[in-house]
Amino acid sequence: MSDLELAGVSVAYGDRPVVTGVDLTVAAGQTVAVLGPSGCGKSTLLRAIAGIEPLIAGRICLAGTDLAGVPTYRRGIGLMFQEAALFEHLDVFGNVAFGLRMQRQPRSAIGDRVTQMLTLVGLAEHGSSPVAELSGGERQRVALARTLAPAPGVVLLDEPLGALDQALRRELIGVLADAFTATGATVVQVTHDQAEAFALADRVAVMRDGRVVRVDSPAAIMADPGDEWVADFLR
Repeated sequence: MSDLELAGVSVAYGDRPVVTGVDLTVAAGQTVAVLGPSGCGKSTLLRAIAGIEPLIAGRICLAGTDLAGVPTYRRGIGLMFQEAALFEHLDVFGNVAFGLRMQRQPRSAIGDRVTQMLTLVGLAEHGSSPVAELSGGERQRVALARTLAPAPGVVLLDEPLGALDQALRRELIGVLADAFTATGATVVQVTHDQAEAFALADRVAVMRDGRVVRVDSPAAIMADPGDEWVADFLR
């Protein structure tokens, strides 16, 4: 897995700045949660890392390589969104194997990796199941396995549990945490949910109005929010 470095990253929609001067480093194997209210720019920041939104200033480097001009599909990035966006015409095995087949890995290696990933997310017996028969929580487990299977340099999560009820969210937080630990994934997670961020992240970056206003461990931020706005937001 790889270090991710953002330096002076800025994004605008027309004349309207959305992300302004963001500096953030994610060490290899670390999970950083980008936490903030709706409209603060956190999802736009994630899309910029993925190469979906162009930068107007700054740079994004992965494992020391500047990603300027590198298209999304060549960045070595895994994406997981609130909606699982599974391939309905494929079974569970086919969904998890998709990225590995795109990498042209040998059939035996694909089988071994898919089995490993499905076991990791607690779906070892569901490889042949049609995705239409899965519950919401199971679909997100498949999406997680599919995201992690190709061993991306960094995993980007955009509110992956936002569509689930509270009981499923608590369950899936544990699945995510275990999966990140087991794979050593480097993760950037976007959320507006403080409990989710603090449960999963090694470090939390709090965003307000397009800027990162506080970065530290969950414990350090709770002990010292840094300013009144962050303190009020975390209440």
